[in-house]
Amino acid sequence: MAVEIERKFLVTSNAFKEMAFNSYIIKQGFLNRDANRTVRVRLKEDKGYITVKGKSSNDGLSRFEWEKEISKDDAEHLLTLCEDGIIDKIRYEVKFGNHLFEVDEFFGDNKGLIIAEIELKFENESFNKPNWLSEEVTGDVKYYNSQLSKFPYKQWIK
Repeated sequence: MAVEIERKFLVTSNAFKEMAFNSYIIKQGFLNRDANRTVRVRLKEDKGYITVKGKSSNDGLSRFEWEKEISKDDAEHLLTLCEDGIIDKIRYEVKFGNHLFEVDEFFGDNKGLIIAEIELKFENESFNKPNWLSEEVTGDVKYYNSQLSKFPYKQWIK
């Protein structure tokens, strides 16, 4: 059990791809999208995960997170039980300064959306920002994957 502290940013260009040292395909769905807790099933390449996340703090910076690795078969079966709105994305890992940015390029109903996340050790930890980062969207629930599965990007980018 742990508290996750992260900040989220929109991404303005594909420059991060040249800096990425790793990337992988993620497919994920939600067994529960309640505001107080979400239960996510994720298939990342050939590994599965089940994750429970608690309610975010008021500023959106931190929340409880528990994750357990499960088999690929279990993840595939659980994905069939998920609520509508499966998320498909490629995650790029980018080292910048002393931190790791995870940059998600979304597909399907969320195509065109690119979000970078950085996990921090404490809430006011400073970090260097790459020039491809744009507006901070930490705490804006419409950018949570659980909400993107319910109200995808294509519905609100008019």
